[in-house]
Amino acid sequence: MKLLTYSHRGVRKVGAYVEGAVVDLAEAYKAVYGAEKAPDFLYDMKDLISAGEPALRIAREVAEKASGEHYLDPRSIVWEPPVVSPEKILAVAVNYKSHGREMGHAPPPRPYFFPKFPNALVGHERPIIKHRIVQKMDWEVELVVIIGRSGKYIPKESALDYVFGYTVGNDISMRDWQYPPTELGLGWIWGKSMDTAAPVGPYIVTADEIGDPNKLGLRLYVNGVLEQEGNTADLIFNIQDLIHWASQGITLKPGDMIFTGTPPGVGHAKGKYLKDGDVVEAEVEGIGVLRNYVIEEK
Repeated sequence: MKLLTYSHRGVRKVGAYVEGAVVDLAEAYKAVYGAEKAPDFLYDMKDLISAGEPALRIAREVAEKASGEHYLDPRSIVWEPPVVSPEKILAVAVNYKSHGREMGHAPPPRPYFFPKFPNALVGHERPIIKHRIVQKMDWEVELVVIIGRSGKYIPKESALDYVFGYTVGNDISMRDWQYPPTELGLGWIWGKSMDTAAPVGPYIVTADEIGDPNKLGLRLYVNGVLEQEGNTADLIFNIQDLIHWASQGITLKPGDMIFTGTPPGVGHAKGKYLKDGDVVEAEVEGIGVLRNYVIEEK
């Protein structure tokens, strides 16, 4: 199932993406069941994720039974991040063997995580702001894991049981703020978490539709030119490893996001950076295309 958060006529909603259209799940529920109000979990994605399989089963049933009057043209909505306010957004550095080689980094002994903040989130078809203090803004297509239930010290062998679904992410990186390292390390905060530095979407594809997340192709295009291409089979630490390590001493919660790393082809390795007017399309096999537009801050 494909689930999204969107705004329509100024109201934030949860929907299903069905055959190129968006189904308003709460309104469709009321029509399908003759109810005055839909369950709370059909109004907020994090609530839907937290409610688990019974809620997801209802959402599927509603989407299947919805009539055309509850279908919206995607061009009429504002795409929001699928989870608008996750408690945590964790991203991992240098997690593709080939990307490590292009950046001159040896594989780390365990995943190296850094945070991205919720202020960085932005949805599909929305602008990426090139802030006036930034000269070297880069792209990084990534598979993003959406956590489905709470867990701590999660064993690798059961890690995928904690996954609700997957979406596409673009780890926008301000290289002139991330580098060079100081005696205290890299500039992760400004380098990775300026406003709009974490495009995600267009929607969440539930885990049952993906199968093995460690065999998915990724691509990124800038203005129609292929810049990145890879496959999650090249991950240094696979999805199970990342969930295991991310949960060491930290309780993962429903709706939390894990950006899983990027394949080769980032702009920094080529001396190429994003500029005003660029169209960036990040794609993950089995999920879809996340499209954003670069706008120079005035």
